[in-house]
Amino acid sequence: MNTVKPKKHLGQHFLRDEGIAKRIVDSLQGHGNYEIILEIGPGTGVLSGYLIPNTQFAWWGMDVDTDSIAYLHKYFPDSMDRILEQDFLKTNIQELFNGQKVGIIGNFPYNISSQILFKILEYRNLVPEMVGMFQKEVAMRIVSGPGGKVGGILSILCQAFYDVEYLFQVDEHVFNPPPKVKSAVIRFKRNQREQLDCDEKRFFAVVKTAFNQRRKTLRNSLKPMQIDWEMADVASLPGKRAEELSVDEFVAITRASKL
Repeated sequence: MNTVKPKKHLGQHFLRDEGIAKRIVDSLQGHGNYEIILEIGPGTGVLSGYLIPNTQFAWWGMDVDTDSIAYLHKYFPDSMDRILEQDFLKTNIQELFNGQKVGIIGNFPYNISSQILFKILEYRNLVPEMVGMFQKEVAMRIVSGPGGKVGGILSILCQAFYDVEYLFQVDEHVFNPPPKVKSAVIRFKRNQREQLDCDEKRFFAVVKTAFNQRRKTLRNSLKPMQIDWEMADVASLPGKRAEELSVDEFVAITRASKL
């Protein structure tokens, strides 16, 4: 097998530009002193070729595409035992790596990129750093700060536990097949917030409820959460909208919630 045919149902767009591949790999900073790097969806191995020789990390690759797995086995035979044919979204990485910290990298399939982030959030205490390629629109949403018009649920949840950085744009023509949208690479570095100063499940519910009716003020969108707006920490917030708030302000609202 000399090539892998991109599969539409897997959202595959294989990166062909070696310069961009190296730039993505070089964006890893080793934040958190992890020794394992897990590449999600290595495909034809354009990132793998730069990751495997890197002595800073022990590389592992994970893909659901049997053609890609066969291709990687052929071109990286010395790493065959670290090429896993399994679904990251269904994998317990704590068990897989015996509780060791692991960095994550990948040209993520756009149709599951948000799910990948939610999985990373689930294992945030094991994942100190992530460098990933996303649809540019999604990347912009993730890194948007308070007041940004494109901010959303993902931006708040990710920024609660990670410092997020927009690194660079990637144009369509460097992929096979070219996507219909521009892409962008972003980096996550685990922040100092070990846990939220509120009930975490309630925090997630407050954030999702607020952004699901983002055109409404918080007083109206969060009525189901029964917020005590008389509390000093949140008294100035009911007239604002979800995208105007910081992580800490959502935490304060969560603490003032009765549901």
